[in-house]
Amino acid sequence: MDEIVLIEPQKKYADDIWEFRQEIIKYDAENKDQFAGCLSLDVSKSAEEWIKICKLRKCKKTCGEVGTTVPSHTYLAVRRRDDRVVGVIDLRHHINHPILGTWGGHCGYSVRPSERGKGYAKEMLRLNMQNAKSMGIEKLLITCDVKNEASEKSILANGGIYEKTIDVDGGKIKRYWITV
Repeated sequence: MDEIVLIEPQKKYADDIWEFRQEIIKYDAENKDQFAGCLSLDVSKSAEEWIKICKLRKCKKTCGEVGTTVPSHTYLAVRRRDDRVVGVIDLRHHINHPILGTWGGHCGYSVRPSERGKGYAKEMLRLNMQNAKSMGIEKLLITCDVKNEASEKSILANGGIYEKTIDVDGGKIKRYWITV
């Protein structure tokens, strides 16, 4: 796996963000969680609009303007070798919310379909644990669909401890805790 870094969305990556979006729409059309960690990218009219939404989501004072009560940071996973966006991951500042505390968890992530199977999700989660630690978050709740073996492997590789499986809207979600 090539080295990646997590950086906040910025205009420099607008074209690549939009290509990432199009690739997910094309290859993950049947996946209801296709934009995990990419809140609003599916409904944004442009990458620039999405970048603005990501900035507003970072602050408790402005996150309500974009439809959420829980502030969060969104990061692009950028491969150093060619400066390409290979994934997106978010980090919610807390999970004191009925959905997040039950099945949403502290972060969601998506890897570009053409870049899957290369270990990027595992590394994205590892790097995001460092972000959580710097924010003072001591434990992360990370969840995945019971059928999402790739996500489960990434969680386990980062020290995820299985808590339980829960029913959510007719589906099954596994809950894991990671100590940062």
